[in-house]
Amino acid sequence: MNAQGLAAGRLWTMLVFGATLLAPFVIYFGTARSIVSIWNSSETFAHGYIILPISLYLVWRERHRIAQMSPYPWWPALLALAACGFGWLLAYLGDVQVVRQYAFVAMIPVAAVAVLGWRISWQLAFPLLFLLFAVPFGDIFIDPLINLTADFTVAAVEATGIPILRQGNSFSLPSGDWSVVEACSGVRYLISSVTLGCLYAYLTYRSWKRRLLFVLFSIAVPIVANGARAFMIVMIGHFSGMQLAVGVDHLIYGWLFFGIVMFLMFWIGSFWREDNKIFTGSDKLSMNSSSAAQTAPRWQLPAAAVATIICMMIWPAYAYYLENSQPAEVAQANLSSLHVQWREDKPFTTWKPNFLAPNAELTRFYRKGEQQAGMTLLYYRNQHDESELINTQNRLVRDEDPSWRRLSSSGRSEPLGGRQLALRESQLQGPSGKLLVWQWYWVDGGFIVSDYQGKLLQAKVKLMRQNDDSASVMVYAPVTEDVEKARSSLREFLAEHLAAVESALSLNRRNQP
Repeated sequence: MNAQGLAAGRLWTMLVFGATLLAPFVIYFGTARSIVSIWNSSETFAHGYIILPISLYLVWRERHRIAQMSPYPWWPALLALAACGFGWLLAYLGDVQVVRQYAFVAMIPVAAVAVLGWRISWQLAFPLLFLLFAVPFGDIFIDPLINLTADFTVAAVEATGIPILRQGNSFSLPSGDWSVVEACSGVRYLISSVTLGCLYAYLTYRSWKRRLLFVLFSIAVPIVANGARAFMIVMIGHFSGMQLAVGVDHLIYGWLFFGIVMFLMFWIGSFWREDNKIFTGSDKLSMNSSSAAQTAPRWQLPAAAVATIICMMIWPAYAYYLENSQPAEVAQANLSSLHVQWREDKPFTTWKPNFLAPNAELTRFYRKGEQQAGMTLLYYRNQHDESELINTQNRLVRDEDPSWRRLSSSGRSEPLGGRQLALRESQLQGPSGKLLVWQWYWVDGGFIVSDYQGKLLQAKVKLMRQNDDSASVMVYAPVTEDVEKARSSLREFLAEHLAAVESALSLNRRNQP
């Protein structure tokens, strides 16, 4: 092939490949927009804006190697693309935004494999996979990091001999009170460190072993450094009489400290750097001879592109069909059929869960002798963004609640009615004292406690065009002297009324038109 024909072939390949990679952004525009909206609203994920430019630059760096290769579509990649699309559909039906976003971004490298083949895609593996860092993911680590930071800070303060009293993630020193909240968790530092660490490892090392070790290093360093940062801020506040490190300067000290830590991390990593191999003429000759033996028929490239785009279009089309087959009017659920043997009593607490608006709600307080129990049922039907059972905004206590705070939360299993009931136990502190709360979900006609299982079940019923009725069940009792006494009250209440609760919920599901 002459030089003019070769140039025309490369231009044709670039046009077809460019159209294929742009297609997901058009077909899944709503998902792409949801990613950008999180970048706009959260400083934690603002780095997402630079991920695509960095990926494009990394592709540009490989242009000479890619120019020596011929595209050879790999048709089995369409199966992986269909799996990504089906994952997107399930996440769409279950309204799991982060999974939907990952499925969308994962389609880009898979589409590259389908159209260009393994050789070119492998050469561009890191630039394509680096796009996954654009997905705003990390909220799942906030609570564990908060607990870890609180543990580290309290242990460090105790080691200095300064008296400290801890309640949950809040603690008090003689000089003042502190609380480890989301901004103190270090999740921003961790996400930034891992993103930069992966990029640095790719650009600085060639050995996979060194790259992996540096990425692990970039995970461990910000976690340890955030604990040290929190301890440092508490000490500055303590010894300054709560005049320093308690306002905006709190965050300034944090980012300054993080910048120093990142500089040291990269400086240490530079001692083991491996310079990239220079792309020479002999490499070009070798690659030309090997790629020439794998030249695909001219029709395969556009055919693979069309098949790839069609495979991506199927899932949003089916989601649109399912969404528009739902009833326009939603009947109101009715929980008044619930009958409880315990005597209805006046409220013993002012606490209310911070959940999105349900289709129906019931809150009552009961007494039997000296035992007290409260119950809240939140019933959801034909769920959407502003009325959804399992959502990150649904919490027993909102983060900045001025009156209530969560002291602890853990999983628990209770033998009730001849079965083991899995639930989540939390202790809350508020103006009316301590409260013990047992919470679980009712989804697809059964009791569960896992958010992930709940989302899968919700996606299943929607995929099978069944109704998505579900509910959150909460029972609670005041904690006076012993938490075990509150547990005993809840056990006895549920032993007598769990079947009645399940019956009232199921009656609404059967009666839905």
